[in-house]
Amino acid sequence: MKFELTKEFLEQIKALISRQEETVIFERLKELHPADIADIFENLELEEARYVYSVLDEEIAADAIMELDEEFRENLLKLFSNEEIAEQVNILDTDDAADLLGELSEEDKDEVISKIEDREHASDVEELLKYDEDTAGGLMQTEFIKAKENWPVNRCVIELRRQVEEVEKVYSIYVVDDESNLLGILSLKRLLFASPKTLIKDLYQEKNLKYVKIYDSSEHVASIMDKYDLVSIPVVDRQEKLVGRITIDDVVDVIREEAEKDFQMASGISENVEPSSNVLKSTRSRLPWILIGLAGGVMSSQIIKGYEDQIDVNPALAFFIPLIVATAGNVGVQSSAIVVQGLAAKEFQFNSVLRQIGKESLVGIIVGMICAISIFGFNLAVGGDLNLGLTLGISLFLVVVVAAILGAWIPLALNKLKIDPALATGPFITTANDILGLTIYFLVAYLMYLA
Repeated sequence: MKFELTKEFLEQIKALISRQEETVIFERLKELHPADIADIFENLELEEARYVYSVLDEEIAADAIMELDEEFRENLLKLFSNEEIAEQVNILDTDDAADLLGELSEEDKDEVISKIEDREHASDVEELLKYDEDTAGGLMQTEFIKAKENWPVNRCVIELRRQVEEVEKVYSIYVVDDESNLLGILSLKRLLFASPKTLIKDLYQEKNLKYVKIYDSSEHVASIMDKYDLVSIPVVDRQEKLVGRITIDDVVDVIREEAEKDFQMASGISENVEPSSNVLKSTRSRLPWILIGLAGGVMSSQIIKGYEDQIDVNPALAFFIPLIVATAGNVGVQSSAIVVQGLAAKEFQFNSVLRQIGKESLVGIIVGMICAISIFGFNLAVGGDLNLGLTLGISLFLVVVVAAILGAWIPLALNKLKIDPALATGPFITTANDILGLTIYFLVAYLMYLA
């Protein structure tokens, strides 16, 4: 049954906390998924969340901590001693444990690692901390199931039973040689139906084996798993030795974070901001693009000022300035959004880049013609003069075509320069097209009225 956090349920939990009814709280929450418990935590005060944590089963509580928003988790962890954090790390899978430790100061991190009871687990977690969090090494966990190629099936089954005690979810059985080089993947079905003396090397699949290397980017990992519909993928080191695996839950987090980052960048937010982020961080992340937009607005005003003569000849020209800049901005953002989406999906290869620019140019021509004819007809219908109608029609056509080309070209150029193409959408394109749109509009007006 799906759990839905309601105001009434939350008030009941708060009341139970105030009366310190631990048993009732435990009974209310023990069947909930850790993600649902995390939702409850985030709607409580930090001290209340800390109290509920102490009531829960330690494994469920540790999993719930990992489901929290990063900023809330960071603040909540400040209420825990290093011994308590070490207990959490001891319970969590190595990848989650490394993520948790990565949020601590270097001093606290060292102390927590020193207090972890399972020294082998502590060593694995410490090894993961060496990798950048945006790489396959930073995403992987060291818990996985492996079988050696020279094992017979009966020994393999015994070994797998022993290994599975350390692995919460089994997706694949990886086959390695004596030096731990990754050879292929063993199907559980083939293992179950094979005779006891059959060697694993006669059963495993080595064709089309997909894996990533520890230094591959998290975006590359997500792309591979998405393309081939994988629920887990093995990770090898520089010598092709199997060192870990990445599971789908971690990749979903990467995809979500990338989507959130691109959306925020497209909206002119320069760093990752959560709804719970403080005022200073929210202001700092928005201000740069707002200032750039302000500078663009100043430039636009100077363009208008420079063409006062055309406005003096026909003041009606000023009425359509918002229409020109809004249309230019909308067309540019639409074109850039399509291109950014294609770049993210790795759809542009070889000559398809030029093909995409050509396609957006053709779309711009068609849309521009329709917009030009529409505004020309509207101008005549409301009694405007012919010169004004021609000025609007020609300007709008040119503006739409230029905005479509610019919207396609800028993200492609940024991608070539190894700059996130998501920067091309939103304020960047809008500001650039405002300036170009006004320049085109008044140049056409100059030719129509004063040339």
